[in-house]
Order: sequence, then C-alpha cells, then structure tokens
Amino acid sequence: MTIHQQHLPSVSAKSVDPDEVAYYERLAQSWWDPAGPFWPLHRLNILRVAYLRELLADHFQGDADSLQPLKGLRVLDVGCGGGLLSEAMARLGASVTGVDVVERNIAIARRHSQYAELDIHYHTITAEALLAEQVQYDVVLNMEVVEHVADLPGFMHACCQLVAPGGVMALATINRTWLSWLLAIVGAEYILRWLPKGTHQWRRFPKPEELEQLLAVNDMGVMARKGVRVNPFTRRFSLTSLMAVNYMLIARREQ
Repeated sequence: MTIHQQHLPSVSAKSVDPDEVAYYERLAQSWWDPAGPFWPLHRLNILRVAYLRELLADHFQGDADSLQPLKGLRVLDVGCGGGLLSEAMARLGASVTGVDVVERNIAIARRHSQYAELDIHYHTITAEALLAEQVQYDVVLNMEVVEHVADLPGFMHACCQLVAPGGVMALATINRTWLSWLLAIVGAEYILRWLPKGTHQWRRFPKPEELEQLLAVNDMGVMARKGVRVNPFTRRFSLTSLMAVNYMLIARREQ
C-alpha cells in the first residue's frame, strides 16, 4: 500500500511537538485569509514561488517562461499547512503531495484544492512515516518547518532521504541571531503584532551552518543560499544576500 492509496494517519514521531500541533490546530481555519494571522506566508509565498520557479526550471532543464515550467516533476511539500505553496506548485505543472501532522490543516488544504480543481495528494503523516513508504520526490519543500520540530536531526534525515537522486530540497527558516530575536520575536509578535504571540521559539531557530551540516551528513550539497527581508512600513518581502533573519537553502542530491 503506497501513500497515494488509502492510508491511516500517522503523526507519531520524535520530531512531532504536541504543543506545536495544538497551536496550529487552533489557527487552521485562518490559512486562506490573506489578511489573517498567516498573511506573512501569503506574501512570502509570492516571493518564493517566483524564486523557485526560476531555480527549479533551470535545474531540471525546463522553460521558466512557460505556463507550467515544473510539468512532470514530483514535488513533496512537508508541513504543507493549508496548502498555499502546494497549490502554487501544482499550478506550475508539478505533481504535488502535501503532508502535515495537523489534521485540520490537511482537511482545509484538501477542501481548498478541490474547490480550485487542483489534483493534489494530501495526507496527515510525518516525514518519518512517509519515508517508510519507500517513495522519493524530485523536489522536497521544507519551508518554515524546521523551527517547529522537536528532533531536528531525525526530521532532516527523513526529509533528505525523500529526495530522489538528482533532486533538490528547498529549506526556509529563521536564523538564530540577536537580530532575529529582535525582529522575528519582539518586533513581529509583540510590537507590530504581525504574528500571534508564541508563533516561534527563538532557541529552535537553526543557524545556516547547522542545517548545512545536517544536509552534508545526509549526502546533500547546498547549491544556493538566499536571505529574505521585509519592509516594516510596506510589508513587502524581497530577496537579499543577508541571512541574519529569514533565509533559504537549496540543496541537491547527487545522481
């Protein structure tokens, strides 16, 4: 029985933090509200999709200017939430599987994709349990997830093993610096109120070198690094070479 067949939910793994699951269960209904608590992800999504479109089309020798430059690619969205990034990838032609440990997230993502008439496979399952299905993907999206897991090495191992030879993983998270504490915790959660209090725990923010080490021990090499910044007045996100706060890593598995 494969992940694309009938599958019982499996959300038991050392990487799953019950407090994080409960937190996102409470917020699940707000995923598709662009003015709600997930508005930063809506705006980040626009920036990241444009970046990933160019990078993935180049890596897999597709045409970035075509309507569906990712056609034929198998994409896994780990910690897919309500499906914001999953739907964007599907619209670019990819065959998308979205997984999350929060059951309400998956219910909302599945319902929204049906309304949008997009064929996306959604499952309530951990990355570790998915690995046991012996499936691999051309692209694994690991966006805004690693700062929420309880067992980072175990989670990263599972995610890396889900990348097919020649495939890539895209990671996005927040750096563990004094500046990220000031901007992402104090500023975003307590002063500007952009995010609900308690969205992030600073101690769980991984430094880029820590993730790069975990990628390396799992036979993944970093091919691109990008920082992300936000203008507090316009709420506009843009790419930057500075990685002191938000950043992305793109890693590939050799053939």
